[in-house]
Amino acid sequence: MISPFLVLAIGTCLTNSLVPEKEKDPSYWRKQAQATLKNALALQKLNTNVAKNVIMFLGDGMGVSTVTAARILKGQLHHNPGEETMLEMDKFPFVALSKTYNTNAQVPDSAGTATAYLCGVKANEGTVGVSAATERTRCNTTQGNEVTSILSWAKDAGKSVGIVTTTRVNHATPSAAYAHSADRDWYSDNEMPPEALSQGCKDIAFQLMHNIKDIDVIMGGGRKYMYPKNRTDVEYKMDEKSRGTRLDGLNLIDKWKSFKPSNKHSHFVWNRTELLALNLHTVDYLLGLFEPGDMQYELNRNNETDPSLSEMVEVAIKILKKNPKGFFLLVEGGRIDHGHHEGKAKQALHEAVEMDQAIGQAGAMTSLNDTLTVVTADHSHVFTFGGYTPRGNSIFGLAPMVSDTDKKPFTAILYGNGPGYKVVDGERENVSMVDYAHNNYQAQSAVPLRHETHGGEDVAVFAKGPMAHLLHGVHEQNYIPHMMAYAACIGANLDHCAQAGSAGSPALAPLLLLLVLSPLHVLF
Repeated sequence: MISPFLVLAIGTCLTNSLVPEKEKDPSYWRKQAQATLKNALALQKLNTNVAKNVIMFLGDGMGVSTVTAARILKGQLHHNPGEETMLEMDKFPFVALSKTYNTNAQVPDSAGTATAYLCGVKANEGTVGVSAATERTRCNTTQGNEVTSILSWAKDAGKSVGIVTTTRVNHATPSAAYAHSADRDWYSDNEMPPEALSQGCKDIAFQLMHNIKDIDVIMGGGRKYMYPKNRTDVEYKMDEKSRGTRLDGLNLIDKWKSFKPSNKHSHFVWNRTELLALNLHTVDYLLGLFEPGDMQYELNRNNETDPSLSEMVEVAIKILKKNPKGFFLLVEGGRIDHGHHEGKAKQALHEAVEMDQAIGQAGAMTSLNDTLTVVTADHSHVFTFGGYTPRGNSIFGLAPMVSDTDKKPFTAILYGNGPGYKVVDGERENVSMVDYAHNNYQAQSAVPLRHETHGGEDVAVFAKGPMAHLLHGVHEQNYIPHMMAYAACIGANLDHCAQAGSAGSPALAPLLLLLVLSPLHVLF
């Protein structure tokens, strides 16, 4: 038997060899800290401009542990240890925490949270675009309890607006921007109960095309919910599950086209080739539906038929920024959440890295002077990584020791519950006997569930640009759209805004301060 002291000595030597030479010098850390301090001191001069543009990135299920693991993965994809890497969101100067609970749920879902961070009102689990007076599945509690979103406020102010997602465009997150539904699962009328239909409730796909008819850019998945029942999909002609779902016989793509002014150029595309071939200078309205349901995971994506999130964001901004009044853009990295639910951490983390790349793309195309960018999550997951792994350990790798209970190895990444619970011959599965680096490997979990659950802890909010400093400390999640609207001078709270001048001009706050501090006889 090997002495534990020998194991410790070997481990110590290996760990020391992993330390980069520059990090052994105290001056490296002191210089780094001083540079960070200098940047922090510069933040004392606040950016109080009006936000001409607002971009909200929503990483569905992107809890703090996911952010950290994605940071390491990003670094390792560039052949670095990973821990020292900076995500694009890490570079944002202001960070807050958001309390994610729904009005009736300690651990929330993506619908109630979307209503909070888009509409400014906390709501019940499973409902979108309605107040907590609406009960899930009960259509007759909807009317009179509808709440509008920041996307609607921006459109009312004359801005262009867009939605980009890697899920269905009628999924929980995007639907709260335009729909009012007692149930997030009412994707089309095919998924609605007869009672709800008879009471006059409309499915979410229908609402997408009818509630705010002039959304400038819509991109994601969800083709099948736009077409009549059993209509063959343009891409997956032999796949029955990809066929149209609508019972009312409507072709919502045609409806979308019919609502557009004749003097405007509207384009519907269903694949990457068509999207990238567009002359964006002549595009006024764009609808891109690239899959029948959700878009493919980034690791599985067909580079010819499906655009990446970064590519969709680039196209969206090029179209939206043509409006001199500015724009609001909602971008969802929605399949981070799906990867976690399936226990497939590798899929989830690659989705997060791709969203971070999209954040960088947006930053390169906009200015801090007039564009507020907010990055956050709707909720977390019971995803964790640990096990005293050494510096540079593959984020998908093994912990450096075996369990002192069952004497078997374990991966650094684990889930509190989910489909990764495996028992072989009455014992925990030996992960060294499986390919734990596979894209679809399901990390081990403590409790067996078909689908892993959300986590209830606070999530991070990153912000940069005009009024970004208003995101600080710990906030209720529904505060976020109020803050964004304040920064952009849209919505109901306009008292602080400049009464004259173009979008992007300084806010009225400095003038109000001058009025307060100056003697009356000087000003009047």
